[in-house]
Amino acid sequence: MRVAVVGAGSWATTVACLMAQNAEVTLWARRAEVADDINENQLNSRYLPGLALPANLRATSELQAAVASSDVIVMGVPSHGFMEILERMKSWVRPTQMISNVLPGHLAGVLTGPNLAREIMQGQAAAAVIATEDLHVARALQGLLQSGLFRVYVNHDVIGCEVGGALKNVIALAAGLAEGLGTGYNTRSMVITRGLAELSRLGVAMGGEPATFSGLAGMGDLLATCVSRHSRNRYVGELLGQGRSLDEIISEMNMVAEGVKTSKAVLELGRRHEVELPICETIHRVVHEGATPAEAYAGLLQRAPGHELESN
Repeated sequence: MRVAVVGAGSWATTVACLMAQNAEVTLWARRAEVADDINENQLNSRYLPGLALPANLRATSELQAAVASSDVIVMGVPSHGFMEILERMKSWVRPTQMISNVLPGHLAGVLTGPNLAREIMQGQAAAAVIATEDLHVARALQGLLQSGLFRVYVNHDVIGCEVGGALKNVIALAAGLAEGLGTGYNTRSMVITRGLAELSRLGVAMGGEPATFSGLAGMGDLLATCVSRHSRNRYVGELLGQGRSLDEIISEMNMVAEGVKTSKAVLELGRRHEVELPICETIHRVVHEGATPAEAYAGLLQRAPGHELESN
């Protein structure tokens, strides 16, 4: 089976390495120097410095060369560039919502879970979920991805897995913000737990299944992203809490903290489905409306608490 991995960031490269143990894999890199580094040195020095890649993994900076003859295409690009890449691909590929709109007839799925790229590349035990509506396809992809101590489960709840994977980045900004402000573990635990409640409520309102949010795609992914020193979103939140400006933080980073852009879409989804999202609203005020972290947290803590299983 021939696989194309579109994107060459830390997670896309990690997925390509896992699949290269079971299939012929070509990774597409936007930057030619990244593709050359992979092909010539078995390294991705820009995004995974110091970690050797499989010798049989090939890379290219030509998108058509990567996807035209592939049986499986794995999208590993940031969400804000997703549609642009799909539009470029649609005339080359053979017969989640965005994929279905641009490439009708192609089954969409999502790979998610508590998956920090560097830890997986170092061979540490980890688990993920591959979600598609067709479990026969999910099980085929399970076989492609599973390798060594990397365990892959299947799930049919595509919506729930997608919502968990997107919203956790916004909550991780909040967890980092709390850390940057110097709060204790009680406060950070409160943020993560109430954040899980927010993403669960929105996910269920959008058609996801409640059990998904207590699993790897929900609580598992949220915990890893909120507490790890390797988490980009937690890191951005921490620096914001310390008083750094967002523009300054982003300019110093090689990789994308998706929660910054996702926070806008999350609020729109909350309004559309009539779900209150106080933590996500707080993060939006900090990153897009000029509120200081201290002001945002003061406002959040002034909300009157209600029933834990029903209230916001």
